[in-house]
Amino acid sequence: MNRHLLYAALDAAERGWAVLPLRPGDKRPALHGEDVCPAIGDCAGGHRKWEERATIDPDRIRRAWGELPFNVGIATGPSGLVVVDLDMPKRKSSTDTPSGMTTFTALCERAGQTVPTTRMVRTASGGVHLYFTAPTGVRLGNTAGRLGKRIDTRAWGGYVVAPGSITRAGAYAIVNDVPPAPLPEWLSSRLAGRQSTRAVTAVPSTVRASKYAAAALNAETASVRQAPEGERNATLLRAARALGRFVAWGDLPRGQVEEALQWAGEQVGLSPRSCMATIRSGLNWSIARNQQRRAA
Repeated sequence: MNRHLLYAALDAAERGWAVLPLRPGDKRPALHGEDVCPAIGDCAGGHRKWEERATIDPDRIRRAWGELPFNVGIATGPSGLVVVDLDMPKRKSSTDTPSGMTTFTALCERAGQTVPTTRMVRTASGGVHLYFTAPTGVRLGNTAGRLGKRIDTRAWGGYVVAPGSITRAGAYAIVNDVPPAPLPEWLSSRLAGRQSTRAVTAVPSTVRASKYAAAALNAETASVRQAPEGERNATLLRAARALGRFVAWGDLPRGQVEEALQWAGEQVGLSPRSCMATIRSGLNWSIARNQQRRAA
C-alpha cells in the first residue's frame, strides 16, 4: 500500500474535503459508471455518481486506499471549494504564449486587485491550482476559459487532483500550505455571471459538531438536493444512515440533522410526511448500530 496516497486522502478529509479515488497514476475517477453499476452497496438504491460518493469518512478512505494505490481526487462542490486551475501552454505552443498564471495575474491587475494569497498546489504539468472557499448564496459550477485563456475553475460538478498524487506527467505538490482564502467577490461575480444564482442555504455547524460531522452534514444534504428523480428517497435514506453515527456519538444534535435533511428532501419535491418517515428510519437504523464510537 502506498501510504503517502492514503495520508494525502486522510489529510484532505481532515480539512473537511470530500475525496474520491482516482485511477492509479491517472486523473480519471476509479469509481464505476452507470453502465456497469452493480447496484449494491452505495448504489443499492440506484447508481450514485462520483460526486455523491465522495467522502470524508476515514474508515471508508482506509478501506479504499488500502486496496490499490489510487490517486486522490477532491470533489470541490461538496467540499465547499472553488479551485482556479491555471494551466501551462501546450508543448508545441509558441515560446511567448502566456501561461494561465500570467493571464490570471494580468486579470487581477486590470481589476485593480492583487493576486490572492491562498492555498496553492503545483500540478503535474507545471500549472497551479488556487484553492478558495466557495461563496454563500450562489451555486457555482465549472468554467472553462471564462476568466481567460488557460484558466478553468472547478466547483459543483468538478474535482481536482490532490497533492501527493502522481501521474506520468509528474506529481502534484503543495506550494503554499495555508488555508484557502474566501473567493474574492470580484471573481465570484465574474464566475456567476452566466450561472444560476439561486440561493443555497448553508447548513450551520454547531459548537459541539466536529469538523468531520459538520462537513458530513453539508455533504449529505447536498447529495439529497442533487438526487435525480426516482432516486431521491433512497438518497435521503442513505444520508440519514450516514449521519446517524454522528448523532449516536454526540457530534451532532438529532434535531439539527432531522431539520437539515427534511429541508433538503422537501427542496427536491418529497412530501414532508415521506421525508420525516425516511429520516427517522435511517437515523434509528444507524444510531442502533453506532452506539460505540470508532477507535481513533
